[in-house]
Amino acid sequence: MVPPDLATTSGPTCAGIVLAAGAGTRYGYPKVLAEGGAWLRAAVAALRDGGCDPVIVVLGATGPAPATVALPTDARHVWAPDWATGMGASLRAGLKAAADTPAEYVAIMPVDTPDVGAAVVARVTAAAFAAESGIARAVFHGTPGHPVVIGHEHWTSVWRVAVGDSGARTYLSGREDMVCVTCDDVATGLDRDFPATTSDDRS
Repeated sequence: MVPPDLATTSGPTCAGIVLAAGAGTRYGYPKVLAEGGAWLRAAVAALRDGGCDPVIVVLGATGPAPATVALPTDARHVWAPDWATGMGASLRAGLKAAADTPAEYVAIMPVDTPDVGAAVVARVTAAAFAAESGIARAVFHGTPGHPVVIGHEHWTSVWRVAVGDSGARTYLSGREDMVCVTCDDVATGLDRDFPATTSDDRS
């Protein structure tokens, strides 16, 4: 169900990107498969119900076709062939796919923040739409998190610096006009690096 505080008026268009290409070394297997695909479904639903269209899932370690991934029917996928070089490859693949859509913004989410829902996405996208810079990101208890929403005019610059394990952070860290949106009233924003059954669970 779409949260009641989501905006219903028409506005700028935003594509959602789910970064799900990694091998999940610490987790034990690719997180796109975590909990039978529940995390992937949650990420897609958060972006979709938060107002993103289309939602693009970036695959990598599981192969170029989603044969082993329970890809939601309302999402499309793209493969990052150089996924093993780091998160930057996944982000570049997602931005390239978004550039082929009419979207004016992208909302970027990793697959491993399963408690971040549509209310967070809608709040951050609304802030980005209203900001002169066109950039906003969720903040949880003072810590930057996801989603990150970026206007089209920044995509090329982000793509250029997304190398190795550097995603959008390198570009965003040098900007003082990014809007930070407090969202810890609706989610923890914590990423899950380890299975819940291990003593290292950080959720």
